[in-house]
Amino acid sequence: MAKIVLENLGHSYLSNPKGEHDFALKPVNLTWEDGKTYALLGPSGCGKTTMLNIISGLVPPSHGRLLFDDQDVTSVPTSARNIAQVFQFPVIYSTKTVRQNLAFPLECRGMTPSKIKQRVAEVATLLDLDYALDMPARKLSADQKQLISLGRGLVREDVSAILLDEPLTVIDPQMKFMLRRKLREINRQTGMTMILVTHDQSEAMSFADEIVVMKDGLVQQSGTPEELFSQPQNDFVGYFIGSPPMNMITLEPNLGSLSTEAINLTKPLPAAMPVGNNVSIYQMGIRPEHIVMVDKESDSIGKGTIIKIEHLGVDGVVTLKLPTGVIIKAKTRKHTEMTLGDTFGIRVCKKNALLYIDGTLSSSLN
Repeated sequence: MAKIVLENLGHSYLSNPKGEHDFALKPVNLTWEDGKTYALLGPSGCGKTTMLNIISGLVPPSHGRLLFDDQDVTSVPTSARNIAQVFQFPVIYSTKTVRQNLAFPLECRGMTPSKIKQRVAEVATLLDLDYALDMPARKLSADQKQLISLGRGLVREDVSAILLDEPLTVIDPQMKFMLRRKLREINRQTGMTMILVTHDQSEAMSFADEIVVMKDGLVQQSGTPEELFSQPQNDFVGYFIGSPPMNMITLEPNLGSLSTEAINLTKPLPAAMPVGNNVSIYQMGIRPEHIVMVDKESDSIGKGTIIKIEHLGVDGVVTLKLPTGVIIKAKTRKHTEMTLGDTFGIRVCKKNALLYIDGTLSSSLN
């Protein structure tokens, strides 16, 4: 296991990049602690797989350094990094048994047969594959084959980190849940650092101790699932994290404060942004989970009429149209008691209404 440090690390696939737009991964500084779980999250083409492949040694970075436990491994070949990588599609020997697949990495390192037998048994138990050890790998299901791929990395005790490149894509939803839980159990039991690449926010939130959100090759925010949900640093993170995404309501400067006719909630105008600044865009970000729907006659900061109800089981997403025409979404468990056309009052705790200036979370008091 290892602490992994990305020091001004960036990469362009062009031999002579002219500017930031030519970088698949724009220079970034990150530190990942030994033994934790991490997720690289973002849409396709955002640079997350490039970052993972730099860590594994498959792609040499064009800028910066990569350190494992303070040792510079930027130019060290993949074979010398002690990295295990699990890909989107299981990489196994279909003609071999599960036992032979798990034993193969150890045989290549000249380990004694008795030690191989012991280690294979330990990993099979960890992955709940004991019953399948002597079965041909080709006869197993997709999720079982992916467990074998994972086991081939776990069987080596010298592994610095396990890199998971969208390994759950080919797995059905129920199996995805079980495999995520299994990965977390393995992390707790072995203390192995795990880094998961995914475009699925639910996958990232349920798996990782820390999530790195990326867009256009640039790290937008790195933090715990709670930090990303409660304090998204920009409107992209607010949109990408959370289902449904954060509501963004435009604010206008008015007598030293920021307000909107849509709801009765104001924000102080930051001193650095004087009234009359036509460049800046002010918005109030509110999570649907933080909107409370109350009787229309109750005290509230505004009223909205239901124009859509989405039933998601226990929770529901209610779309409300405010008198000004602004559309917002609320997440509630009382959706089964509501009908289209109903009017409700809305309440929001002021601390949950965040101020964004030009798409970036304001450092002023929220």
